[in-house]
Amino acid sequence: MSELLDVSSARTIGELGDVGPLSIGCWRLTGSDAENTAVISAAVDAGMTLIDNADVYGLDWGGTHFGACEEALGRIFSAIPGLRDRIVLATKGGIIPGVPYNSSAEYITSACEASLSRMGVDHVDLYQIHRPDNFTHPEEIAQAFNSLKSRGLVREFGVSNYTVAQTLALNAFVDNGLATTQPQLSAAHLDPLRDGTLDLCMESGITPLAWSALAGGALATGKGVAPALLAVLDELAARENVTRSAIAIAFVLAHPSRPVAIIGTQTPSRISELALATSVSLTRTDVYAIIQASDGIPLP
Repeated sequence: MSELLDVSSARTIGELGDVGPLSIGCWRLTGSDAENTAVISAAVDAGMTLIDNADVYGLDWGGTHFGACEEALGRIFSAIPGLRDRIVLATKGGIIPGVPYNSSAEYITSACEASLSRMGVDHVDLYQIHRPDNFTHPEEIAQAFNSLKSRGLVREFGVSNYTVAQTLALNAFVDNGLATTQPQLSAAHLDPLRDGTLDLCMESGITPLAWSALAGGALATGKGVAPALLAVLDELAARENVTRSAIAIAFVLAHPSRPVAIIGTQTPSRISELALATSVSLTRTDVYAIIQASDGIPLP
């Protein structure tokens, strides 16, 4: 029998310790307080101990304003005593509608402080630059990081949507290095496998946090996805007695860089379905069949 790939073990993020292989994202946390609480509670109960937020979440997907999803999460922390201590809390900053990016030390510091206030917490475990600001020197960003850490406001730092070169440049200035990078990665979006992102993660001990692990839901609905890819995912889903979505998540988890797959569903029953990804058995033959179907051409 072919060697099985690891999709179930905990992931380690810097000095934060272990988190579950799946994470719940807050981009769509725009329902009622009761609905939001049900989602976060179901996710944490299912082992999704990393909660991924951002200050800009709330400007779309039914939200009402900048910071709305951080405020919503803050209300959940207030409603459920002890929840904050059970999770690893991550948020992001650096996007300003109309600018659009600012990673200056002054702005990142103020943005982080504002995020803490909105969520009603005294620190975040992980703070990430949401998108690269090409007009801030990485040394200045690192100075802001180091200051935030020395003040006890942030424990670890990372980046999101950075190229390999941008990550390396910032990593060179950050005390103890970056803990995470957050690329778009799914069975329908394979760029991080080939652009050096996941290779850098393995080389430098950076944990990848895969956003849009279901290609924005397309891998669940099938809309706009190559029929050949859907066919392979469906075949594996039938074999493993799980949904196509669970297979797609397991594909992300199977990479040896040990990614965390961020899911965005706001349906508690769907959380239980996706959590079954960690029970899937995938071989190299399986994952390469997914890659070949995604590419639409034979592997060399």
